[in-house]
Amino acid sequence: MQLISDIILALAALVAAGYCFVLARRLKQFNQLESGMGGAIAVLSAQVDDMTRALQKAQATAAHSETELRALTERAEAGAEKLEILLASLHDLPSEPEPAPVATPEVTPEPEPRRRVLRRRLRDIDLEAAE
Repeated sequence: MQLISDIILALAALVAAGYCFVLARRLKQFNQLESGMGGAIAVLSAQVDDMTRALQKAQATAAHSETELRALTERAEAGAEKLEILLASLHDLPSEPEPAPVATPEVTPEPEPRRRVLRRRLRDIDLEAAE
């Protein structure tokens, strides 16, 4: 009985060793940088770094544009206030008196001669040609 248990134990150890060998080969293939998942992970990591740099650059540009836009908006509001003051001051000025109308003899224009418009009726022959 002990001999059978030793044989089963030896077979189990051989199967475990074979399983470990297969796993080790798969792990090597998985970690290869050229063809395995390691290469894909390295490429993705480089892309993430590039995207992070691009995002930081875009944020810096947006912040700069925001400050410029804020300054331009404040400048436009100040200009609008000045224009409102100028318009209000124009309302306070006295209006200029209109010059007295000069008497001119009235000339009546000659009526234009009326034009006659002739309309032609379509005949059945014209309709057939158009179709």
